[in-house]
Amino acid sequence: MRMHGGRWADYWDEHGRLPLDFSSNTSPLGIPASARAAATVALEHADRYPDPNCRALRRALARTHNLDEKDILVGNGAGDLIDRLALALRPRRALVTAPTFSEYRIAFERAGCTVEAYRLLESNDFALDNGILDRITPALDVLVLCEPNNPTGRTTNPALLDLIVERCDATGTLLALDECFVDFLDEPQAHSLLRTLPLHSVLVLRAFTKFYGMAGLRLGWCACADHNLLRLMAEAGQPWPVSSVAQEAGVAALAEKDYAARVRAIVSQERERLASALRTSGCRVIRSEANYLLLYDQTPDLAARLEREGVLIRDCGDYDGLGPGWYRVAVRDARDNDQLLHAWEVTHT
Repeated sequence: MRMHGGRWADYWDEHGRLPLDFSSNTSPLGIPASARAAATVALEHADRYPDPNCRALRRALARTHNLDEKDILVGNGAGDLIDRLALALRPRRALVTAPTFSEYRIAFERAGCTVEAYRLLESNDFALDNGILDRITPALDVLVLCEPNNPTGRTTNPALLDLIVERCDATGTLLALDECFVDFLDEPQAHSLLRTLPLHSVLVLRAFTKFYGMAGLRLGWCACADHNLLRLMAEAGQPWPVSSVAQEAGVAALAEKDYAARVRAIVSQERERLASALRTSGCRVIRSEANYLLLYDQTPDLAARLEREGVLIRDCGDYDGLGPGWYRVAVRDARDNDQLLHAWEVTHT
């Protein structure tokens, strides 16, 4: 099985209880109450097939993000849409950064694509630099970027991102932009490329998994002005990919009024507090704009030691471009973060 965070079931099997999970970087507030209520009501009608076109949810997404409903495709989480994109596009060459989310490479290689990596430099705190422009050529079919990047938490300088978009347009390269964590930014609309969809060859990936804490419901979406590509993606998977329960929960989440502001306030405050405390303990912590921190710590078997204290973190040793000693921890609420710091102190004494 591939390594990812959120492996609470493994911990349960071994210890018979739930861990404090910092390996899964979802909202510290959990699923919005209105989304939980909508999911419960939707269960009353779960004897019917779900709408395969997700009409109500697509309309709500279009209203929320000022998009054309025809530009939106909904899927069973962002992972489902990444697979569909690879199968629909069938590219010959793709470029990803390293480190980044491993499912990009896996999905495109499974579709017979050659996947190359652009190395992000530790000396530059893993920020994307202008060297990426030289790698965008007419021979490149798709470039995949994650904004903010997972696991680094870094965003690309907006001026450079504009140059990347222009270069992709000029070379006929599709830019697939994973914005699953963009809502954690202070000004997500300013950084998102959703606003540029009609003008450029861009496909934007989003999900309810992270910001709305709906990891178990599996709900993602993408937006692109290339309707033929969206049609091919729709045909690349099963006809009912999204349950009616998930669809109704998504509609309700989008209607929330103060949830987003509360999440951003908690993450902004706790991210700086947690990063400062971890640096004080001797870690190197990469500056993050998301709801997680990438850090380097030389303590042997750190993840295993914390697990014995009931805390899970993401060992990033398997990420291309990282290695032993690199870890990712989620930013949760103050109470949970205090428990992490206590466990951290125990494992470092």
